[in-house]
Amino acid sequence: MNRLLLALPLLAASARAEFSVPGFELVYSYPVETTLAENDLSLAQDVWPKMFDAAKTSIDVEQFYITPSTGEPLEASLKSLERAAKRGVKIRFILEKKFEKNSLDGIARLKAIPGLDLRILEWSKINGDGIIHAKFFIVDGAQAYVGSQNFDWRALKHIHETGLRVSDPVIAKNVQRVFDHDWALTEDPGNLKLDEQRDPTFERGGRAYLVASPWRRNPSGVGDSQSELVTLISEATSTVSIQLLDYNPTTFGRPKRWYGPIDSALRDAAVRGVKVRLLVSHWNTDEPAISHLKSLSLVPGVEVRIITVPEAKQGTIPFARTAHSKYMTADGMVAWVGTSNWAGGYLDQSRNLELVVKDAALAARLAAMHEHLWTSAYSAPLEVLKAYSKPRR
Repeated sequence: MNRLLLALPLLAASARAEFSVPGFELVYSYPVETTLAENDLSLAQDVWPKMFDAAKTSIDVEQFYITPSTGEPLEASLKSLERAAKRGVKIRFILEKKFEKNSLDGIARLKAIPGLDLRILEWSKINGDGIIHAKFFIVDGAQAYVGSQNFDWRALKHIHETGLRVSDPVIAKNVQRVFDHDWALTEDPGNLKLDEQRDPTFERGGRAYLVASPWRRNPSGVGDSQSELVTLISEATSTVSIQLLDYNPTTFGRPKRWYGPIDSALRDAAVRGVKVRLLVSHWNTDEPAISHLKSLSLVPGVEVRIITVPEAKQGTIPFARTAHSKYMTADGMVAWVGTSNWAGGYLDQSRNLELVVKDAALAARLAAMHEHLWTSAYSAPLEVLKAYSKPRR
């Protein structure tokens, strides 16, 4: 019998069966008015406030930005933070300085929560051209959430997103250590020395572990996202299935520079006979990314498809109606779920968190999600001869 069928709970028993494996619950968001619902997965808009409402002592949140809107799904999480503060829960919140202007309404909401300690950190002042691109939080140092959803009402209603609720104690502890490391940077950006090791060491042999970027800004024991991703791809023997917002082997900063580790690993995997299937969003069709995607798709064994989410009935919603998930499965055994795009400037310069879970059931469920999108009406093969127009975001 198919392993996935064994892993999935009976959908008839519950409309929201909360697919999970020991230590991890797969959490989802999808664009309304599409056929992309996954009825056995919990929704982030429901999971986040439940986690905050369960807090007894602390809530620590690190986000790229915050964008609320009255009456929209993020409101429940903000109200749950307000309730936590009233209970005496200590709340700390870090945001990226470069997106502060996009967060003004959200910042006002956070500042109105009594006792909440908000810090805004300009990551590029401590690490090159990077940004805080991570999206994660920790409750009581014991429960964590890591995923592609920004703290944005659109992420919970109009965008395809994937994350993991973490109860694994070792990983939760390491997520807390990353937050504490970055909180210390908000107090004194120069107070933490860069790690000068050539290769950061961490426990790689277990069933699950946390990696983060950039590795020279990781606390000890947390591995390097970039090198670990390349290693996992290099170890694949049969299949690699990937979904991303953006794939681009050049940097997002100026001047542009080549960024080759992941691109080389995928090409090498295909040459070894690994079947590589890459799903990207329609935001990935501008130059130079689309030319690099076309080049990659010409490698035998590599298939690339583009996901285009139709506009909502209400009309154009800026920076929404796209596929923003960032995950990979390999060989039906390895699941990678994280916060980073696969482009230069993210895994080498910016703060991002990624979870590696070597669990067949979780890998199978992510593979089923990938297949759902791959075969959906919203997905189309990349056409090498097509002149793609610049995407409207």
